[in-house]
Amino acid sequence: MTSNPAAPGPPADRVPVAHPRALAASAAVSGGLAVLLAGSALAGLVGGYPGPGSVSAVLRGYDLVTLLLTVPLLGWAAARRTPRAALVWAGVLMSLVYTYAYYLFGTELTVLFPAHAVVFTLSLAALVLLLAAIDVPRLAAGFGPRTPVRFAGGVLLLLGVALAVMWTAGTVRALAAGSALAEPSRLIVPAAVTRLGAALDLSLLAPAYGLAGVLLWRRAGWGYVAATGLLVAGVLHQVAYLTALVVQRVAEVPGAPGFDPVEPVIVAAFAVGAALMLAHGGRRPARAGGQRPSA
Repeated sequence: MTSNPAAPGPPADRVPVAHPRALAASAAVSGGLAVLLAGSALAGLVGGYPGPGSVSAVLRGYDLVTLLLTVPLLGWAAARRTPRAALVWAGVLMSLVYTYAYYLFGTELTVLFPAHAVVFTLSLAALVLLLAAIDVPRLAAGFGPRTPVRFAGGVLLLLGVALAVMWTAGTVRALAAGSALAEPSRLIVPAAVTRLGAALDLSLLAPAYGLAGVLLWRRAGWGYVAATGLLVAGVLHQVAYLTALVVQRVAEVPGAPGFDPVEPVIVAAFAVGAALMLAHGGRRPARAGGQRPSA
């Protein structure tokens, strides 16, 4: 009886996995996370948030997107476990880590604080487990040679540089004038929330966009995973931002414009980049001996 010289890989329609237990753990954590997200978002929409009405309106806008878009998308992606679904799954978790940092560090103490802390922790844990579980070289090998890495990576590089320049210039102006850091978006929020946004964007988002863009341009395995996830997360971020603008206007927050004229361009860049990456990914990985992206 002879043994098979090459162990078969996962089916073409299933995400290639390096550590099955980590994937199962991420799915379990994501399931509990989805339930907690739905409950906390619904509670926030019904009960609102203490403190400035402008912040309450922003968070209720985020809660609405979480309930109607993020939770269903998370549940679908975690259940499907195809290569494309895994990339969406990672993007949803990335967006939750970023968004719930605002809930956790940028709001006043509420009865939902423990739930928000758990959401933040579970989102981060599920993301780490998912990325540890994926066989990155095999997943990246499912992207075809015509994958528009220059466009998708360029979107991330451009937005990363724009974020860094915007916040750095704003910080310099604020220090020179001896004033608070100005909010570059159209949202009406206190200075403390603006500083938190600057801290998150300069320390996490801008570097992540830049690194993912460079890795994708070089067709490195992690570039495909990170760039696609960040583009998906970017779509969710921008939808939440647009929704928060509308909710602030409906809540009659003084000075709230209800719309940002630059936003359609940013949403389109994220959405097109994410759609192109997802459309070109998820194919059958290359056979042994074929050219495969490096990790």
